Amino acid sequence: MTAVTRCGYVGLVGRPNVGKSTLLNHLVGQKISITSDRPQTTRHNLLGIQTEGNDQIIYVDTPGQHGTERRALNRLMNRQARSVLADVDVLLMVVEAGRWKEDDDLVLQRLLSERGFEDGRAPLLVLNKADLVTPKERLLPFISACGRRAPFAEIIPLSATKGHNVDRLEACIRERLPAAPHLFPADQVTDRTERFMVAEIVREKVMRRVGDELPHQISVGIERWTDEQGRLTIHCQILVERDGQKAIVVGHKGERLKQAGIEARHEIERLLDRHIRLELWVKVKGGWSDDERMLRRLGYED
Repeated sequence: MTAVTRCGYVGLVGRPNVGKSTLLNHLVGQKISITSDRPQTTRHNLLGIQTEGNDQIIYVDTPGQHGTERRALNRLMNRQARSVLADVDVLLMVVEAGRWKEDDDLVLQRLLSERGFEDGRAPLLVLNKADLVTPKERLLPFISACGRRAPFAEIIPLSATKGHNVDRLEACIRERLPAAPHLFPADQVTDRTERFMVAEIVREKVMRRVGDELPHQISVGIERWTDEQGRLTIHCQILVERDGQKAIVVGHKGERLKQAGIEARHEIERLLDRHIRLELWVKVKGGWSDDERMLRRLGYED
C-alpha cells in the first residue's frame, strides 16, 4: 500500500519585529532568513521547506505588515505580505506575547477581510516571545483577550529563540496539511538562490552594526560574482540614500564596514562551504526606496 504524502503552504504573517523570521529558521532547522532587532528586516516573501517522512511543509515568511506606506518599498512589502493571506493552506498570525499593538489590529482586519475564518480557514495565533512575559501570570489573561478578538483555530504561546512549545505548533500544522505530492526535493530548504542569500547576509551584518543610527533606507545588491581558478570573488554594493548614511555605514576610518564584511564573509563561507573574497562598497542613490523601477532592479518583487 502506497503511503499518503502530505504537502502544504504555511504563511507567517504579522506586524514588524514579532520574530517571524526567527521562528521560520527554527522550524526549518537552519538559518535561511536574516534577523535583527530592527523592524522590517524581512523585505521579501521567502520559502523555507521542511520535509520529514511523508510530510512536506512549505513555510512562507513575509515582511512585517504596517500602516505607514510613505515609500514605494513600504507599499511593496505590504503587498507581498498580503499576497499570501488567501491562498496558503495554513496561516500563522504571529504576535508578541503580552503586547498587542495597533499594527496587530491592522493585520487581523486584513485576515478577516481577505481570508475569513470559516470552513477551517481560521489562522493559528502564535504568541512569540512568551518567555519574556513578566510576571508569568500576565500570559493567561492575554491569551483570553486574544481569543475574544477573533475565533482563532488555536492560540499557541512559544519562544522561537529558545524552542519552547514549538513542537506543539508543528503538530498543529501537520494536522492541517492536505494530502498532496511533495513539490520540492527532500533536501531543498529554500527557493532562493545563493546570490540572494549572500546579499541578505551582508545586509544583516550591516544592519546589526549600524543599530539605531541608520533607518532602513539600505539595500544590498550583487554587482559581480566571479569564480576563476577555484577562487570565488563576490562584489557587493550597499545602497543608501544620503551621504550622511554612507558615513554611518562606513564608520570611522572604515572600521564599521570592515567588521561587517568580516562577519559576512565568515557566514557566507559556511553557507557556500568554500573560501571566498568579499568586496563591499557603499553607494549613495537618493530616493531609491521610493523608486519602483529601481526596486525591481534590486530584486524586490511585486
